Amino acid sequence: MKIEKSNFNVAKTKFLVTKLIAITFFIAIAMMASFISISNESKVAAAASPQGFQTQIPFGLPTDLWNELIPADNPMTPSKIALGEKLYFDKRLSIDQTVSCATCHDPATALADINAVGVGIQNKKGARNSPTVLNSMFNESQFWDGRAPTLEEQAKLPLINPIEMGMPDHKAVVKRVSEIAEYQKEFASVFGKDGITIDTIAKAIAAFERTQLSGNSPFDRFIAGDQKAISEAAKRGWELFNGKARCISCHTFNATSPFFSDFKFHNIGVAAKDQDFPKLARRARQVLDADPKRAEQLIDEMALSPGFSELGRYLVTKQPRDIGSFKTSMLRDIELTAPYMHNGSEKTLLDVIIFYNKGGEINPNLDGGMRPLKLSDPEMEDLVELLKTFTSDDTRRKVQSIKPQTRAPFPQ
Repeated sequence: MKIEKSNFNVAKTKFLVTKLIAITFFIAIAMMASFISISNESKVAAAASPQGFQTQIPFGLPTDLWNELIPADNPMTPSKIALGEKLYFDKRLSIDQTVSCATCHDPATALADINAVGVGIQNKKGARNSPTVLNSMFNESQFWDGRAPTLEEQAKLPLINPIEMGMPDHKAVVKRVSEIAEYQKEFASVFGKDGITIDTIAKAIAAFERTQLSGNSPFDRFIAGDQKAISEAAKRGWELFNGKARCISCHTFNATSPFFSDFKFHNIGVAAKDQDFPKLARRARQVLDADPKRAEQLIDEMALSPGFSELGRYLVTKQPRDIGSFKTSMLRDIELTAPYMHNGSEKTLLDVIIFYNKGGEINPNLDGGMRPLKLSDPEMEDLVELLKTFTSDDTRRKVQSIKPQTRAPFPQ
């Protein structure tokens, strides 16, 4: 009896062990499937705004920050975004119906511009390079000099700038849009009793721009742990970026703000050669003091005027320390948005690095962090390889498949 009982216990134990192994195996399979599913979905994360609208946030961008930056007075809705996209590409918002927002912020060039400086109506040239709209919702202020605090305020200014879209005033913009039957219906549907105003026009455009996001780059995968995502040259470039080259000092990068910018303003000496900054500053103050009621529009016009443009942030703050200072640009998709600097003066990424390597252009307001870097040619090439890894795979595909905007007048 003892032997039979012992055999029974052994058999029971074997059965339990087998059952435990089987359960463990199925749990492991389930966990692997879950991990694979998460890995496949990690390139895009769904984000819901406080108002309930959901959009897809590319891998590498902070979902929670996108949520936080949606203004309470401009909730995101699919119909508003569609309306904003329509306005963004509509040349009828310019005086001669030849220029839209997309003319200078073209999807075919990563929502930037191939021209050194923006070219508006009648081929009028400004004095500033057109930065990309991609990820612009994360900017702490808009434009190279930060003269607009929000995307909404930014959207209003080019419409009435005489060099850009050339409408005489915002009333004329509202009148033009109000005369278009399709917009009458769409604005009523999206904004209700508010209808068509300069504020609702700007809100719609801004809502669309907040969906123009770019992430999922080789660098994003590298920083997440995939050592094979970038080349050895790019890895050396990353070490230089954080060390000898000192790029990280202004082009900051971290998990909560992975945009390679401190969003501050610095004088690095671009276009400082032969500029009489004190004289320019005095002239600017005289112009602004003569008509304080039009200060906002005057600043916008001077920002695109040769000479005055080089005053940079000073036009906004009137502080001497800000003379010649411009916002640190974000570096995502930088490979696709040449030419570079606020005036488009550097044609290639290597040109930019050479400029920094020599310590910028000496001037009385040069940022204290600017100095010669003594980088070798191979080191500069490694930095270029790193910068290329900041390019989104998704954005690259879009750029390759989209035809550039034209300046043909809107069909009559």
